[in-house]
Amino acid sequence: MIKEKMEQALNDQLNAELYSSYLYLSMAGVLENMGLSGFANWMRIQTQEETFHGMKFYDHILERGGTVKLAAIEAPPRDWSTVMEILEATMEHEQKVTALINDLVDLALKEKDHASHMFLQWFVTEQVEEEANVDDIIQKLKLTEGDKGALFMLDKDMGARVFAPPTTDGDA
Repeated sequence: MIKEKMEQALNDQLNAELYSSYLYLSMAGVLENMGLSGFANWMRIQTQEETFHGMKFYDHILERGGTVKLAAIEAPPRDWSTVMEILEATMEHEQKVTALINDLVDLALKEKDHASHMFLQWFVTEQVEEEANVDDIIQKLKLTEGDKGALFMLDKDMGARVFAPPTTDGDA
């Protein structure tokens, strides 16, 4: 049975992951409006990943005998004016999520919740990857420096991304 404090923290993270999905969907819409369908595709895939992450928390809470508590999802921003602003906001958001995951790991250790601690290790690794992926795109975007042809090629590359549910050792 999961302790109440851990259950609440995991529910908070579940809702944070669903907000992340909503945020990236908002970004995708703005990118579509900019004519950057490849970048929009990348964000749509990010939306799917965040929903997948949320469902992992959902399942873990239930598997531990807890109760899932969904909250209202705050409306995400939609007022970015450049693709770089969107990617910088993405990096900032991923760094915030990393901090949330780290706080959950600390709580799991404090509560001696070894099952949650093991569960959260996947997310620690995932956040390293998330931040590295966004940084890679930011660095490539910086290389374009106003070159519309280079931006077109980068947009095309972003359009090639497909969703593949991440695998974990414990998934059946």
